[in-house]
Amino acid sequence: MNDDASSSRPVTDDVAGEVARLLPPPPVGDLTRGRHLHHRERLMHEIDHDRDQAAAKPGATPSGRRARLLRPALLMPVTALALAGALTAGLALSGDGSGSGNGGGARDTASATEGSGQAGALLGRISKAAMSTEAETVREDQFVYTRSSFREADVTSGKAVTDPLKEREIWLPQRSGPLKKLGLVRQDGESLPINPELGEENGTPAGLHRPTYRWFASLPTDPDALLKYLYAKTSESDTQEHDQVVFDEIRSLVSGQIMPPENAAAFFKAAARIPGVTKAPDARDVTGRKGTGIAREDTEHGERSEWVFDADDLSYLGARTYLTRDTVQGEKGTLLYGEAIHDQAVVDTEGARPTKGS
Repeated sequence: MNDDASSSRPVTDDVAGEVARLLPPPPVGDLTRGRHLHHRERLMHEIDHDRDQAAAKPGATPSGRRARLLRPALLMPVTALALAGALTAGLALSGDGSGSGNGGGARDTASATEGSGQAGALLGRISKAAMSTEAETVREDQFVYTRSSFREADVTSGKAVTDPLKEREIWLPQRSGPLKKLGLVRQDGESLPINPELGEENGTPAGLHRPTYRWFASLPTDPDALLKYLYAKTSESDTQEHDQVVFDEIRSLVSGQIMPPENAAAFFKAAARIPGVTKAPDARDVTGRKGTGIAREDTEHGERSEWVFDADDLSYLGARTYLTRDTVQGEKGTLLYGEAIHDQAVVDTEGARPTKGS
């Protein structure tokens, strides 16, 4: 109805929940935990927008803008209405990494091998290159700075429409936490704080979804043990193969932070043990830079993820994820997400750019 009082009521978390419950179930399977969190992220942006409008009215108390950011691989802009339906689909996923399937997705890697063929050989070289990198100690009072280019798919209409290439800078604090401010993002001329997810308003500690240098250093450097940990801590899903979830998780971890060399080497060795990983000799990042690469295709759902490394020093350049066949999301070849890392360094102050030569 068009009652003035109800139509002007500020949007709250309770109201958003009511909307989600009233919507019919979506015509897709469960979302992965990462995609579920992303949809929730975008819904909260819409809620905050409505709150800000309400606060702008005479006599209202200003509410301050919120920017709540996930790792770049999880960002896809959608509107609040579409998000509420997506949230309904994602309620089956728990926040602690458990999900459908074998009790949290833990995988027995006792018989895992080093990785065969060209992909295993390449990842072995990449692992050695990472191990030979000069170790850089990152203090807890410092920030990891990353400057990147990215493109992402807007799925508002139900079809993936890839947005133009954008630039982004991110500063991530290295304190173990729990933290109520998770960092700073600068994009489209705005600098906005990165705030905790729902349920973590009291602070988010360091961990898989807020990795820090010290947290990385606490992980096992044995690739079998590391892979077992990652399979146990990532959710299974009806919309993505679990092997693909872990493959994508490793990429987001190695691209978004700085870690001790022995841990970086372990992540690449672990990736070589994931079934289906192949060499991608023609891999390019989202800006077109060509290097040597590896890839994994989710054949069940028609998505392929590629990682690109510099052909000379084997440093990470970027990644792309795109459709390998026509699906409900779009036509074969549609880009779902792509990134290119241009600069990554440790800085002492949030918002500060690294100096040349640092």
